[in-house]
Amino acid sequence: MSSIFSKIVKGDIPCYKIYEDENHLAFLDIQPLVMGHVLCIPKKEVDYLYDLTEDELASLWKFTMPVAKAIKQAVSCKRIGTAVIGLEVPHCHIHLLPLQHVGDINFSREKLHPSSEELADMATKIRSFI
Repeated sequence: MSSIFSKIVKGDIPCYKIYEDENHLAFLDIQPLVMGHVLCIPKKEVDYLYDLTEDELASLWKFTMPVAKAIKQAVSCKRIGTAVIGLEVPHCHIHLLPLQHVGDINFSREKLHPSSEELADMATKIRSFI
């Protein structure tokens, strides 16, 4: 099932890329809950996280590790929160968010609208720790 994430993977839509390997891509959420909010996705088009094979699921979680560690170094925070919601875009994805408070991972709150420059700077900063 094609989605906006499929178009990002194909390069049809630009993104603020953080990290990538043969099977996965990490990029900034352009309407983050907090600055440094990253999405990690499989390049394979799969809507629901648990429709991945066991090996694909394990591989996706393993892929998040260096990304989460880089976010933690780049953004002052207590923890990196992890969420799998999967309702807005029909392509499985893992949210990684720098947290100061539990409310930082509340998906019902208003999202930020950072400028292109702010997003580019944040991507560069996070990438520098990978």
